[in-house]
Amino acid sequence: MSDHDLDSGPDPAVFAAASHEDSNVEAPVEAVGIGPGNTDFLTHRAREAIARADVIVGFSTVVDFIADLTDAELLRCGYADEAEALSTFGDQVADGATGVAVLMGDPNHSGYQFLGKVERAIDRPVRVVPGISAVQVAASRARTPLEETCFVTLHKSGEIESDLDRLREAVGQRHLLVLPRPYDMMPGDIAAELLNAEASPDLETLVLEELTLEGETITRRSLGTLAEHAGGSGPEDTPFSDLSVLAVRRS
Repeated sequence: MSDHDLDSGPDPAVFAAASHEDSNVEAPVEAVGIGPGNTDFLTHRAREAIARADVIVGFSTVVDFIADLTDAELLRCGYADEAEALSTFGDQVADGATGVAVLMGDPNHSGYQFLGKVERAIDRPVRVVPGISAVQVAASRARTPLEETCFVTLHKSGEIESDLDRLREAVGQRHLLVLPRPYDMMPGDIAAELLNAEASPDLETLVLEELTLEGETITRRSLGTLAEHAGGSGPEDTPFSDLSVLAVRRS
């Protein structure tokens, strides 16, 4: 799918994870996790960073959640104009603006590709401000303690076969929490992959959509029934939202 094609060059997530943060750097650009979308879950640290920003960059759906909390210039983008927005952001930061990049949930969950692109666009360090993730909310709703769970994100560009291998190896032995990828690897597709790895079709699954938001829903199915929704590559091919977390409870 074109929306998930990596830019030319190395995976920006690898670039972002190449070294640890330097805690002694003054006034870095901050990459802020805004939580699952409901601003009741926005941390105090995140609110402070957003409030003092001169310019904020992020995907439009993310920026919209926090637009009323700031007077900063808002640089909204999608995949098509991401590079342009980040270039503008980098120019303004270079001219002395206080810059903040906003990411859904916690930047440490599916955020490193965008984080790496931010780091490439600016000539200064980035500090991650963790947030509450839909994964944490899903763990609570599904009663799957994280220490007994295999968490995998498929919500990223590029190859995911090694991530699917982790799920295949863990299914039935540990709880699974999975961030699907819209729209070629949605909950039904993941269920089909697990069945092909000889997982029990009777395993309990929960598809948790729009967590903490007004439209929150939880769909409970057996793994075998969920796999009936496999196939397709567009929003019309799945009954589930792109804001979904899949939980598969162990046997």
